[in-house]
Amino acid sequence: MSNEEHILTEHGVKPTANRILILKTILEEERPLSMTEIETILETVDKSIISRTLATFREHHLLHDIEDGSDSVRYEVCHGHHHDGLCCDEGNDLHVHFHCEACGRTFCFEKTHIPIVNYPEGFQIHSINYMAKGLCPECSAKSGNNDK
Repeated sequence: MSNEEHILTEHGVKPTANRILILKTILEEERPLSMTEIETILETVDKSIISRTLATFREHHLLHDIEDGSDSVRYEVCHGHHHDGLCCDEGNDLHVHFHCEACGRTFCFEKTHIPIVNYPEGFQIHSINYMAKGLCPECSAKSGNNDK
């Protein structure tokens, strides 16, 4: 059983050829991808199949989406799952993301966790999106601005 098949099965998703391919693509890029980016990489896979697959992955808590301010939703694999298959929506995979304003790529800082924030009574938080913006090291080097 491949790593992708194992992940799908662990999340209660039937491993089909297209699902394995889409998951493998997201894992190999090692950064959140938009649907357009996935479509470009997998040009032979129909757009509707990709869309349905991403929805299925999201429903089974295999992916979560990130809004980085670029007018595109990006998807990344949840890594903080429990034995019951739940992860992202349960707050176990919360980490900081970084959006490069020059190249448009979004990166995960998986080891930089979002701090616990106390909210006023009565508020129910369903998700948190902690997004830092600036220049990635590659774009910073190109611009000659290496300040932190």
